[in-house]
Amino acid sequence: MGAVSDLPPDRMIPILPCRSIDDQISFYESLGFEATYRQKSPNVFAAIRRGAIELQFFTLKGYEPANSYSTCYVMVSDVDQLYADFRAGLKQSLGRIPTRGMPRIGAIGDMSYGVRQFLLTDPGGNIIRIGQPLEKTDAVVPDEPLPRLERALAAASLLLYSKEDPATTARVIDDALAATPDASDRLRVQAWILRADAAHALGDNDLAASLLDQIGRIVLDPADSASLVDELSRADELRSTLA
Repeated sequence: MGAVSDLPPDRMIPILPCRSIDDQISFYESLGFEATYRQKSPNVFAAIRRGAIELQFFTLKGYEPANSYSTCYVMVSDVDQLYADFRAGLKQSLGRIPTRGMPRIGAIGDMSYGVRQFLLTDPGGNIIRIGQPLEKTDAVVPDEPLPRLERALAAASLLLYSKEDPATTARVIDDALAATPDASDRLRVQAWILRADAAHALGDNDLAASLLDQIGRIVLDPADSASLVDELSRADELRSTLA
């Protein structure tokens, strides 16, 4: 852990609400943060830090974490390592990796707006968006519009992994699958994984397990498997969660 003097001189520190400072500190300590300041009066307040990532919290009378809209974005240099570290910390402290309710950690993936990210929701209901810029590529814009299912999956991914709206995600995928019965195995597997994730978020674990079972029956070619490495990893995480 670097000293305070090692931090950039110009930086922004989010100050987020919570119901319990103790719960916040305990949660973030399990992720490798340390409490750098605590105050009991006149206002209950705390600051935490992990490397150059700093967050501060205050208690708010009558605050309900489930109704929180508080969020912030944390840009990091190695989002995959941080994701792995956070999952390991949660597993050790809670005995499981929470993917529903509060606290929870979402899936990691490449977003259409140029970052690879995951979402972390703390006990106070604050959504911490953590990402890393994707390398710019000279992508070729296709002459023809993308297939309907592919367009729907792009929208559904944003709805689930950026907006955290599993109900709309499920509706978008169901409609697109019904309209594209001849979709490729790659797109169907991608859709079923996303739909299983949405089903789990909605508490329908039977549907999630059924979809994951269907995915397991499809043998993808190496190129398709390589293109869905994040999605297939998420399917494995869901299977572990449902086991």
